[in-house]
Amino acid sequence: MNANPDVRLPAVSVIMPVLDEERHLRGAVQAILAQEYAGEMEVVIALGPSTDRTDEIAAELVAEDPRVHTVPNPTGRTPAALNAAINASRHPIVVRVDGHGMLSPNYIATAVRLLEETGAQNVGGIMHAEGENDWEHAVAAAMTSKIGVGNASFHTGGQAGPAETVYLGVFRREALEQQGGYNVEFIRAQDWELNFRIREAGGLIWFSPELKVSYRPRPSVKALAKQYKDYGRWRHVVARYHEGSINLRYLAPPTAVCAIAAGILVGALLTPWGFVVPGGYLAAILLGSVPAGKGLPLKARLQIPVALATMHMSWGWGFLTSPRSLAKKVIASRRPAVRADAEADATAG
Repeated sequence: MNANPDVRLPAVSVIMPVLDEERHLRGAVQAILAQEYAGEMEVVIALGPSTDRTDEIAAELVAEDPRVHTVPNPTGRTPAALNAAINASRHPIVVRVDGHGMLSPNYIATAVRLLEETGAQNVGGIMHAEGENDWEHAVAAAMTSKIGVGNASFHTGGQAGPAETVYLGVFRREALEQQGGYNVEFIRAQDWELNFRIREAGGLIWFSPELKVSYRPRPSVKALAKQYKDYGRWRHVVARYHEGSINLRYLAPPTAVCAIAAGILVGALLTPWGFVVPGGYLAAILLGSVPAGKGLPLKARLQIPVALATMHMSWGWGFLTSPRSLAKKVIASRRPAVRADAEADATAG
């Protein structure tokens, strides 16, 4: 990347919100520290109230490398952790990484290059799900297939270009400070909301398939169901927060939940023809799991339909049951986008 030795690469702060991440934290931090990047770097880990060995592992990492620091996040909430880490960091480029995300070796170097080439305020890439056992392999296959997540480019790939939001993100610090960081009311979907404000202020969000983060899926059906229920719940909050953000991809899971429930009721109470709808859905995920599971062990392939159904039904149920009161609370906390010229005028005044 740095072909001209006289050009000094910008220093980078990597921020990590962590909670109960003993399984993956060390590997995630090691992947950061091993980056093929010649610029200065620091890692700031925001520690939530974990119930496992996360804090102990973080302390070991701090003792092993002076580039690693920690800050407390007593709430345990992701947006509060991100803001705490941003405030404790000091470099002009801010890289968000989760405690179960593994950066590809040239991730930071590529992101810094893309920020310079595109003029974007934030760049991000692909959430590349990878499992470590049969169940996680099944979930990873579901999360990277179009039958699982539709045409979401940060899951399945796509052409580089402007985007509404990106996975995680590599930011210019000035953009984060200009917008006042993350909105702490967005327990989920905080990335979308921040990127929305950046775009409203005239900034560019850029997706590139060159950027890849390996993601470790949830380790059980119950954990996956909770994750996707929360996704659906908060996607409905986003839809109420910004009416223009909804599209057919987001409506598919709640529509499927309603159609399947109605089909089962009709089939049980009126006519067996009602079972055509749930039967058709079952056939679709069984057929869709065949190409999704290509190359996986048999036990993993057999679990892909379970992962798909868990994702779809949990997301749809979360969307349908998302309370209006939650959206009202979040809307009340709405922060107007701050343009750079307006900020400059306020400072001058």
